Amino acid sequence: MNKIAFVFPGQGSQKVGMGKDLIENYPEAEILFSKANKALKEKRVDISKICFEGPEEELKNTINAQPAILTISTILYKLLRKNKIKPSMVAGHSLGEYSALVASSVIKFEDAVKLVRKRGEYMQSAIPLGTGSMLAVIGLEKMK
Repeated sequence: MNKIAFVFPGQGSQKVGMGKDLIENYPEAEILFSKANKALKEKRVDISKICFEGPEEELKNTINAQPAILTISTILYKLLRKNKIKPSMVAGHSLGEYSALVASSVIKFEDAVKLVRKRGEYMQSAIPLGTGSMLAVIGLEKMK
């Protein structure tokens, strides 16, 4: 028996236009986008519009990227399940852990959308846009 694992992505996997083909071809996608938009209603966020039209800077914004990626990941999970593809296990990288929790029925999708939006708000307030940086150090010799 083959075992399958689903590993859900973290932030950085977003791109403008993601999910547009899904909503055009699968009613399940429209339902989940609608649920995500409803969950974010008080924030006045239309996550489907941000996913489909951008602009890229708005989608890359942590407070939008996180619910967008969660929504797309959940849609893809549901479509795989609909086609009888069932994972033996699920995991996620960083933000993807929340998609794994939804896939495992540990938390409801709508609650996860609100949670990752709040997570994004906290992350963004800790390091405002344009103030952080990252460094990769390559080629150092091992020290004994």
